[in-house]
Amino acid sequence: MSTEKIFIAVAGNIGTGKTTLTQMLSKRFKWEAHFEVVAENPYLADFYKDMSRWSFPLQVFFLNNRFRAHQKITQSTNSAIQDRSIYEDANIFARNLYEQGQMERRDYLNYLELYETMCGFLNPPDLVIYLRKSLPKLKERIALRGRDYEKNIPDEYLSNLNRYYDDWMESYDLGKKLVIDSDELDFLNNPNDFNKIARGIINALDQRDLFLESVATAASVPAAAAKL
Repeated sequence: MSTEKIFIAVAGNIGTGKTTLTQMLSKRFKWEAHFEVVAENPYLADFYKDMSRWSFPLQVFFLNNRFRAHQKITQSTNSAIQDRSIYEDANIFARNLYEQGQMERRDYLNYLELYETMCGFLNPPDLVIYLRKSLPKLKERIALRGRDYEKNIPDEYLSNLNRYYDDWMESYDLGKKLVIDSDELDFLNNPNDFNKIARGIINALDQRDLFLESVATAASVPAAAAKL
């Protein structure tokens, strides 16, 4: 669609549909897709059984993998879209584990220092898309995908993550952001819902004039902090 490089990150709680949306946007706009490591994660199943024991190694594993993915994206000449960003690791997941008593203070401070050091080597995405979804809808989606290690995630854990996501998005100032309230959207099965998201992305980007014919169908929304 353009020779200019674009970097998009898709953020959101467990079960919001980040991976599905990343796949669909990658196909629509010909962006390289980068997904978070789940099946290959050696800590995830153990973490859901004993969060306090495995919280620190799990977060370091995610941090390391997302740092490498972020570097790969920014060093490439191709446009890319990433399923969950490195910023969510510290601002949402590690924070939640620490404040809920599932991570020791010394581990948390060590983690934050490592995170800040890594971020000093990174250029932020052109746009962060935040998929917001209510707790009941999150639980529906988590049940539908049927991952054994997700069956017993406490409601309080998911609710806290939602709250931290809202806090993070409110103060996020590293680049453009697009907030999508997705409870009533079915972008997988409803083309109109998906097209609405695609138009919102086009309008949220400074590079929207590079989307050629797609721009002609885009509705006008504020560029700095759009919301669907």
